[in-house]
Amino acid sequence: MQDIRGNDIIKWVTVILDWILSCLLLAVFDELLPQYTTTSPLNGTKSEMIILLMSIIIATFAFPTVIHRRKMNVGLIVRRNALLVLMTMVIFVFTCRMITTSGNYIAFGVVYGFVLWISIMTLRFFERAVINHFRSEGRNSRTIVFLGNDPANLNVYNGLMSDPATGYRVLGYYSDSVIDNAPPSLPRIGSRDDFRKMMEEYPNGEIAMDELYCSLSHSEAGELRHIMEFCDKNVIRFYYVPRIFSNLQLSLRPEKFGDTVIFTNHHEPLMFLGNRVAKRIFDIVFSVFVLLMLLPLFPIIAVIIKTQSKGPVFFKQKRTGLNGDSFMCYKFRSMHVNADADRVQATKHDPRKFPFGEFMRKTNLDEFPQFLNVLKGDMSIVGPRPHMVFHTEKYSALIDKYMVRHFSKPGITGYAQVTGFRGETEELWQMEGRIQKDIWYIENWSMWLDIKIIFMTALSIVRPDKAAY
Repeated sequence: MQDIRGNDIIKWVTVILDWILSCLLLAVFDELLPQYTTTSPLNGTKSEMIILLMSIIIATFAFPTVIHRRKMNVGLIVRRNALLVLMTMVIFVFTCRMITTSGNYIAFGVVYGFVLWISIMTLRFFERAVINHFRSEGRNSRTIVFLGNDPANLNVYNGLMSDPATGYRVLGYYSDSVIDNAPPSLPRIGSRDDFRKMMEEYPNGEIAMDELYCSLSHSEAGELRHIMEFCDKNVIRFYYVPRIFSNLQLSLRPEKFGDTVIFTNHHEPLMFLGNRVAKRIFDIVFSVFVLLMLLPLFPIIAVIIKTQSKGPVFFKQKRTGLNGDSFMCYKFRSMHVNADADRVQATKHDPRKFPFGEFMRKTNLDEFPQFLNVLKGDMSIVGPRPHMVFHTEKYSALIDKYMVRHFSKPGITGYAQVTGFRGETEELWQMEGRIQKDIWYIENWSMWLDIKIIFMTALSIVRPDKAAY
C-alpha cells in the first residue's frame, strides 16, 4: 500500500505540473508572441485559460502519465505525451471555435501544441531524473526476494536491475544450491529450509519483503500453494517464474487459451492476423513500386549478363521458406553456370563470379528479381534470408534453434544482414550469430523495424558492405 500511495503521489504531481506548465506557456504566448495570439481566440482573458485547462484535464484521463511505472521505455513516454498534447489541442481548438468564429485556430494549435509537447518532454526527462535519484536513495522502492536456483530467476533479476528508475532492492535468494553465474549483488541468503522457518516464524507478521519471485518445479504444487497463502497473508506480491529447460535461449511466454494460461517457447507479433495483413499490403505496394521503377533497367542488365557469361539471365534455386517448405527463389545470375551452385557459398575471390556479377552482388542488384517472389507470396521484403536446401539440412543438424527462423517468411533483406552477419559463413559461430539475429527479428517484428532495415539496406547500396561478395 505504501508503494501504491507513493506511485500515486508521483503520478498526480506529474499531472498537476503538466497543467501548470500548459497554463504558464499560454501566458507566455500571450505576452511574448502576440503575432499568434492576436489572430487567435486567445486574448489574455481567463476564459481561454479555463478552456485550455479543461482540455488538458480531459486528455489526461484518456492518456494518463506512465512515468511512475517502474519498467518504462522512452518510446512509450514520447508517444503518450504526443497523443496527450494532440488531444488537448483538438479539444481546445474545437471548443474555442464553438464559442467564436474569429482567430486562426489551426495555426495557433500547431505552433502552441508543438512547443507544449517539447516543454512537456523536457519536464518528463527532468522528472525521470528526479525519480531515478529518489529511488536510488531507497525511497519508493520495492524489496525483492527470489526462491529457487533456476537460471530463470537470474534473467528476471537482470531485467529488474537494468534500470535504476525501477527502484527495486534485491535482498538475495533462498535455494539449496547456488545460481550459476549469479553476480555478488544477488547473494544466496539461505536454504529452502531457512525460507520455510521464516514462514513459520512470521505466519501473519510483518515481513521485510514486498515481492517474491519463485521458480520451483510444478511437482512441488503443495509447497507452492503454501508459499502463495503466506504471501497473501503478508501482503506480498507473488510471481511464479517459469523454469528454463535445458539450454533454451527462447523464454517461455504466457498465452491465453480460453480461460487457461499456457506457455510457449516462442511468440511472434506476426502470429496476429492484423500484423500479417499490414505486412503483406506493404510488401505488395513496395514491390510493385520497385519493379516499375527498375523495369527499364532489366533489359540493360540482361544484355550485360549475356555479354559477360553464357547462360540464362535469371538464376533459379530451391530455397527453404515459411514453415520449412521449399520454393524457387529468383536472382539475376552473377556467376558462371557451375555444378556447385546449390551447395557452395560464394567466397571473396570466387572464380565463378564474372565482373558485372561481382558488382551486382556488392550492390544487392542481383536480389531485385526476388520482388517477384514477394508478389507471389513466397517471400517478404524483410525477413530471415532464405538458405539453400543443402544448408538447411546441414545447419539444422548442428544448431538447435536453426529451424525457428522458418516461423517467418524469408526476406530480400533481413536484420542479420544489416547488423554484421552478411556473406559467407566460414565458421559455425557465424551462422549461430545469424540465427540469433533472425530469431530476434521474428520475436520483435514491427513495421517501423522493417522500414529501418530497408533504409539500412539502401545505404549498403551506396556504401557496399565488405562482407558483400
